[in-house]
Amino acid sequence: MYTRDTTKADAGVLTSPEDHFKSPQFVMGHGDLRDESNRGYASQFIVPYLLKNSSDFRGWQNPQEDKYFRVQRREADECDERTAIFFYKLMMKIAEELHQSTTALTIQQACPYPINILDMCMAPGGFLKTSLNKNPGSRAHAFSLPITYITLLATDMGVEQIPQGHSDAKNFLPRQFESNQLFELAICDGQVLRKHERAAYREVREARRLTVTQLSLGLQFLRPGGTMILLLHKLEAWDTVTLVYTFSQFSSVQLSKPKSGHAKRSSFYMVATGIQSQSDKALRAINRWKRIWRVATFGSDDEYREELRKEDLQVETVIEQFGQELVALGNEIWKVQANALKKAPFIKSIV
Repeated sequence: MYTRDTTKADAGVLTSPEDHFKSPQFVMGHGDLRDESNRGYASQFIVPYLLKNSSDFRGWQNPQEDKYFRVQRREADECDERTAIFFYKLMMKIAEELHQSTTALTIQQACPYPINILDMCMAPGGFLKTSLNKNPGSRAHAFSLPITYITLLATDMGVEQIPQGHSDAKNFLPRQFESNQLFELAICDGQVLRKHERAAYREVREARRLTVTQLSLGLQFLRPGGTMILLLHKLEAWDTVTLVYTFSQFSSVQLSKPKSGHAKRSSFYMVATGIQSQSDKALRAINRWKRIWRVATFGSDDEYREELRKEDLQVETVIEQFGQELVALGNEIWKVQANALKKAPFIKSIV
């Protein structure tokens, strides 16, 4: 179920994972932020550029890797109570490692008011628990199970009237955010689980709907100067490149790849600090993400594809303006992954 939770860090009232998180929303596999209309960008432009300009970037494909991660994804989907507790502790370890490399979890602003933290996917709870511990007296506004309900926040996403006959008409949620609600830290790391039941129209579009919901609401309700933490995949993918580039235009961006849980995978965290959440570029990004959500939720397949094609960024322009910074940001995470892959069970060596 959906929960709205306000928690004080120093009260220590974050309940144990076995009480609320029977099935963690942390999927340790390949995320899919892409669509067939722009998947070609990475192979045609981004990957060759990175191969040419970064000695740490390694493009690798191995059929055994896909099989290996499929097994791990199935285990994550079918987790039991013991596995949930394992993920809870793992997420605390990941959060601590991320903080050690970026100081992302400590609010740097001098706040005359309690620090507010937004977690768009609380389960299994370890990441938020660590964030609260880093900021004594802080409070949390968090979304719990099932994560798919986040994609049904129609009112918060700017849709007041639901079309009659829509398959999710009875499932859309009323407003969950107050208009004057602001957060110093927003955590956006929710991913879609394959076992969740959902309407047929959502199968292909659900990952993107979840992504743009977290991005738009996380940024919209972030206090100017605040921090956002995003879990991303495949830095060489066009959608990921443009997302990092977009945030670089109104914040300071760091990339970090905790060795715990992420070393062999394509996943990494983007930490954006000093975010100018009320700037024109930030507001344009919010509006763009909300438009995508509306079309992905209510539009036809043709309308959805057309909306995705309205990308106003050209790959050549992004490479020219952001290519060197992209390489600098990515070198460390590629190095971590390459070193881990040398020891992976499906790879004996990496060229």
